[in-house]
Amino acid sequence: MTETVLVVDDEPNYRLIIGQVLEAQGWEVLEAGGGREAFDIFLGRPELALVLTDVTMPDGDGLELLTWVKAERPEVPVVLLTAHNDVKLAVEAMQKGAFDYLTKPYRNDDLIRSVAKALKVSALARQNRRLRDELSGRDRYGELVGRSRAMRDLFDLLARVAPSRANVLITGESGTGKELAARAIHQHSPRSDRPFVAVNCSALTETLLLSELFGYEKGAFTGAGQRRAGRFELAHQGTLFLDEIGELGSSVQVALLRVLQERVVERVGGAGSILEVDVRLVTATNRDLKREVAAGGFREDLFYRLNVVRVVMPPLRERLDDLPLLAETFLDKHGRDRERRPRLSQETMRLMYAYHWPGNVRELENVVERALVLAAGDEILPSDLPEELIRPGWPGGSAVAADGGGAGQGSGAGAGQGGGHGAGEGARQEQGAGLRLGAGSGLDVASANRPLARSSAGWLGDSPADPSKAASGTAPGGTPGVASGATSGQATASGTNLEAAAALEPGGSARPAGAARRVDGVSDDRIADGGVSAEVGAAVGAPVVSAAGEGVGWTWRAAELLPTGLGLTEALSALEEGLLRRAMGRSDGVQSRAADLLGLRRNVFKYKWDKYVGGEPAPLARPLAETAPEGPDLSTLLADFEEEMLRRALALAGGVQSRAADLLGLKRNTMPYKLNKYPHLLEGS
Repeated sequence: MTETVLVVDDEPNYRLIIGQVLEAQGWEVLEAGGGREAFDIFLGRPELALVLTDVTMPDGDGLELLTWVKAERPEVPVVLLTAHNDVKLAVEAMQKGAFDYLTKPYRNDDLIRSVAKALKVSALARQNRRLRDELSGRDRYGELVGRSRAMRDLFDLLARVAPSRANVLITGESGTGKELAARAIHQHSPRSDRPFVAVNCSALTETLLLSELFGYEKGAFTGAGQRRAGRFELAHQGTLFLDEIGELGSSVQVALLRVLQERVVERVGGAGSILEVDVRLVTATNRDLKREVAAGGFREDLFYRLNVVRVVMPPLRERLDDLPLLAETFLDKHGRDRERRPRLSQETMRLMYAYHWPGNVRELENVVERALVLAAGDEILPSDLPEELIRPGWPGGSAVAADGGGAGQGSGAGAGQGGGHGAGEGARQEQGAGLRLGAGSGLDVASANRPLARSSAGWLGDSPADPSKAASGTAPGGTPGVASGATSGQATASGTNLEAAAALEPGGSARPAGAARRVDGVSDDRIADGGVSAEVGAAVGAPVVSAAGEGVGWTWRAAELLPTGLGLTEALSALEEGLLRRAMGRSDGVQSRAADLLGLRRNVFKYKWDKYVGGEPAPLARPLAETAPEGPDLSTLLADFEEEMLRRALALAGGVQSRAADLLGLKRNTMPYKLNKYPHLLEGS
């Protein structure tokens, strides 16, 4: 969007010259001959981004205009121009909020530099104001924040539930905001002016929890020196929130059921002291209570009393559209005491989109607060993030532990038994599709940061290596890359967003939840040959065959090798380097023959080869090239791989091109250009 600058000066020639200089930079210029005219234009043009004004004018000076602008719209910067080099005047202008102060005559470069800085500040201020306005409206319900479809549906449900007296059961993973949802229900209910009382049921023993909920009489037990009201009494005519309700012991379940049935409580040790209570009960758990009921760990009659209205909190990985808004919210919350609040860099946002957030919104808030503490400049960089966001397979950064919600079980956080970087037994990783290392690929995390051992067989100037180690995924020191007891299928599926990818058919069309993808008559979603996940391969459009076939397409296997945070440009560069080196190895170092193998003109090959020949090979160059077939020319192989990465990013981003661009490290305006080359990727999306 073109920024608009208001130039205020009583000298027409000055206005003309300034206007020409600014318009040459692409900015729109409006002119006013004095303060009163400037007032009128300012009020009628809310898109104004900057005021550039002379100090001395017949109908009011620039300081008066500065004061009025700051009172009306404080986010609009004002730059003062004056013919007098008056230090006192400059100090006064700065105290009143001027952005800059220029003395005539000034150089055009100084003027352009000052205006550019002011417009940058103005754009940031307007963005923050828009965010605040949005947060105060449709993007907020109570203290819950979000604009994704999942959160809009949640806000709608909470708004309908809040006015009633019905008991509410809130379920969801840890860190999704269950207590915030409970508070929002209370705040929007007729009981909002009455107490909201919260109890964490997992923090107390069964005996203490009974006393906490129902109170006790003096002398009821050792140490009970006086009568104490319970939480039910304290929440009378208000709302009682019981968190971690799935942790209740059997005796507390019985007592709670009686309260819900009869609306009375009896204090511990108070025989016959019956108290009536009027309480709206809201409970929360991250457990599957139906499963607990079936296993005999939770009373069925109590479950149905609690589960009158069920609210499911979506995990953060299912509402990544809210990531920028949440991050800005936490930056505002924890950055108030800083003089200049840093912003998130594009690379940082890309890593955040690629991460699977097992700790959900609570983890995101902790990450943002940590980054604010560590950030040294105006931007939060990847180096300010925790290791699990920037290094694939880092302990704690791979497995999603969601009870009954389709997340991985087991201890595997990317480290196999003995320290290899395969998947732990039963572990499943749910990070960005094709944006992290695939276990069983022969690459570990450490190897991504050092040159690979290179083989003289088809690889120029390298020493022989044991191909069996690369094939089996052996980590340095001979440690297997797949944990003891883990299947190769578990290892191969690692690094793919199973939930996002499996929900799409080739081309991006949705497949019904739970529907198995049948491949050559095989309905099992794991193909025995090599442990490849047919479900995942089919979901991203790769060729999938049965156990008797030859495996998945080469681009699928190549994408499985990529580490978290690697952009499209870097990945294509690594593949290109690998293919060039492979061709040189096949042709005994003769460039003309290597050019013929790759379908390149010889001068083009030399130009490309000169980019890579002087240094060590990129860590991924060889393994990526080894997945590629012989025969096709270089441009075809690179295009096929680019298409695969675009397909995966779109699948992970739910078809949102801007988010897919962030995942791939691309400028958002380049994404349509990329997709124009592969129009079938947008079919059905």
